[in-house]
Amino acid sequence: MNARVPTDPRFDVLALAQAMRTSNALDAVPVNLSDAQWQLLGDYLQPVTLSQGQVLIEQGVKDRTVYFVESGSLTVHYEDDKDRVRIAMVGAGSVLGEGAFFSHLPRSATVNAGGHSRLWCLTPLRFRELSARFPVIALELTVAMAAVLARRMYNKPKRVAVT
Repeated sequence: MNARVPTDPRFDVLALAQAMRTSNALDAVPVNLSDAQWQLLGDYLQPVTLSQGQVLIEQGVKDRTVYFVESGSLTVHYEDDKDRVRIAMVGAGSVLGEGAFFSHLPRSATVNAGGHSRLWCLTPLRFRELSARFPVIALELTVAMAAVLARRMYNKPKRVAVT
């Protein structure tokens, strides 16, 4: 049996689980995992911290990494040829980057931290590894992200938050 490698004590994937379980936002990720499953998932996620104003996702970039928001708030902007327009706020318990994750298309908007934020990222490579080793967890996560994508697409003001 392999022992778990200790992670940075400032990051505990169960804090992300709690954020998702308690969020009432339209775009909260409805993932239904046990704490033990969250611990397994945590081995495939990388913690990220952002300070106010830092860019997380840049419009037009071809990257499929998906981000789960543990705490903080992020602003989503669509940049046109005239100006930068704020289009959405995303908070704890939600996801960013699901559009590019599923579509393989470039990012559709830029995302900045509105304040100090803690997130967890999942790359496509790590997702494939998760899928091979823990398909039940990967399927639950996929369905939950797809639910957020569908809700955002159905809600016109949130539609552009699909990054």
